Amino acid sequence: MATYTILGAGWLGKPLALHLQALGHSVFASKTTPQGVEELNQSGLNGFQFELKSNDTSLVEILNTQKTDILIVAFPPGLRSDSQGKDYAEKWLTLVKQTTQTSVQRIVMVSSTSVYPNVAQECVEEDASLAVAQDNPLFTDGAKKILLAEQHLIDSGIHYSIIRCSGLMGPNRHPARFVRYLKTVSQSAPANMIHLDDVIGSIEFIVNISGSLLVNATSPDTLNKAAFYRHALQTSGAEYSLPKVIDAPDKKISSAKLEKLGYQFKYQHIIEGLDAIAYDN
Repeated sequence: MATYTILGAGWLGKPLALHLQALGHSVFASKTTPQGVEELNQSGLNGFQFELKSNDTSLVEILNTQKTDILIVAFPPGLRSDSQGKDYAEKWLTLVKQTTQTSVQRIVMVSSTSVYPNVAQECVEEDASLAVAQDNPLFTDGAKKILLAEQHLIDSGIHYSIIRCSGLMGPNRHPARFVRYLKTVSQSAPANMIHLDDVIGSIEFIVNISGSLLVNATSPDTLNKAAFYRHALQTSGAEYSLPKVIDAPDKKISSAKLEKLGYQFKYQHIIEGLDAIAYDN
């Protein structure tokens, strides 16, 4: 059994912590407020208050006190926040510098498939890196910020597992809830999504692979976005209308590397994952 520390026990981090603890691991999980920590403690977790800031030095003491073996970082880049993720890479640089002063054996980074270029092709892991993205207008500024953060981890000298997740769906995150915010939906673009259970399963799987690793995590079998959201509306009973359907091709994220490594998806097809989610408006 190992000791895990999870930074960011939110929609993904908290159920991940509960899952790892149920397997017999020792798990510490962070929130940024006392109220959040109390909720974690009431769930039976070892909650602690922490908010990573650039040039912070407190993480060394935390990880050494907790005797962390594996550090999982699941806080979002904040690209939609007021700062637009400007300090995300700086936080990661601070994090890896601090972690090198501890006995942590591996850092797991929950990254995003938004790092890939805006091209209508199948995207594999090698299609996005800081070196590839620099001076390339097909990559968004947000993608470059995340790739810089990934590079800080890659250059750290610590064993790492980077998992680039597609759109997340699961409890309290039914895709039908988000249709109201869509202006258009394409019948020529694949829906790249993954169920919470398979994100947790993927993380549990890759931390047990020796060496360093970067993988995509997305439902292997999918369909176009218009069909996906139409099914989400029809099966949920949500009282929203499908927006204007257009023909705009887009990228498809490949999960072939993760599958080749041996991970077996709980929900092989995106519709299986969608149908497993209870709708809660």
